[in-house]
Amino acid sequence: MKRFAALLFALVLVLSLGACSGEKAPAVPSSPADPTVPETSSSPVEPTPAPEPASPAAPEGTGKTLRVAALKGPTAMGMVKLMKDARAGETANDYQFTLAGSPDEIVGSIIKGDFDLAAVPTNLAATLYNKTNGRVELLALNTLGVLYLVETGETIQSVADLEGKTIYATGKGSTPEYALNYILAQNGLEGKVSVEYKSEHGELAALLAQGQAEIALLPQPFVTTALSQNDQLRVALDLTAEWDKAARGQSQLTMGCVIAQRSFVEENAAAVAAFLAEYEASVAFVTDAGHLDEAAALVVEEGILPKEAVAKAALPQCGITFVAGEEMKKTASGFLQVLYDADPSAVGGALPDDGLYYLG
Repeated sequence: MKRFAALLFALVLVLSLGACSGEKAPAVPSSPADPTVPETSSSPVEPTPAPEPASPAAPEGTGKTLRVAALKGPTAMGMVKLMKDARAGETANDYQFTLAGSPDEIVGSIIKGDFDLAAVPTNLAATLYNKTNGRVELLALNTLGVLYLVETGETIQSVADLEGKTIYATGKGSTPEYALNYILAQNGLEGKVSVEYKSEHGELAALLAQGQAEIALLPQPFVTTALSQNDQLRVALDLTAEWDKAARGQSQLTMGCVIAQRSFVEENAAAVAAFLAEYEASVAFVTDAGHLDEAAALVVEEGILPKEAVAKAALPQCGITFVAGEEMKKTASGFLQVLYDADPSAVGGALPDDGLYYLG
């Protein structure tokens, strides 16, 4: 009897445990269905991977090859980043660059239309405009100031001290000659100073370094080159400061600019706009102190200066700039007016009309 009671108790216990294990858990109230998520989806949603950083978009090509001439000096120094980018295929336009030692080397080719764009002295832009009956346009200014008188010794302390002296210079027929003549005339020294012109800045810098010229008018970067080769040389006068005194604030000494063939501009508006944007970016790079080392290396790589140390010292002194649009017109026209008033031949015999200025 006891054995039967034990078996009966065990059976009751098993049945009780089975009933407990069969109970359902209380249902969790569901959230209102999200109409954007399928209700039948039961697999976990995989997290969306973060997108890869986008690579810089390559500039949209214009399909144009621009033939560009520049002078070995500040006008070309401002273009060196553009030259590098063009070689790497990172520009909207394709480019063919020609570097010259003096304006005389490229004037004939500009007139013939062998270059689409050229970086030249600002007064030459006006002269070419007059000589070609308006076939060129001034796109932008690229160089301000940069002319200096250097000497061996301590003789020249002011413009007045130049009386009876001989100055060796470059840039006959372009901005350096007319700027010097204007300053001398404004200081009562017209006809009282001799000026001997050499064909290239590098030639004159070498004469200074060798002690064969005592007083010379040179632009940067050739001033720095000469000073680095002859420790007896010093900067005697800053012609930008002397111009400002003579002009009484009416104009700036606007040394260089970029011009283009009018027909090319009219037929290739997109390519010209791309050039101006790429050139402005190049100037910004070259004039940024944070890029000085790389810019100096590019100046040497392009054959503009022989040594990086000289390029590093010269770049901050070169007055490299980019001025376009209405500001360009205002600055350039004021400068050309002063030259015209002093000597009409400085701008080709007539003051250019508004057709000279490209305003986009």
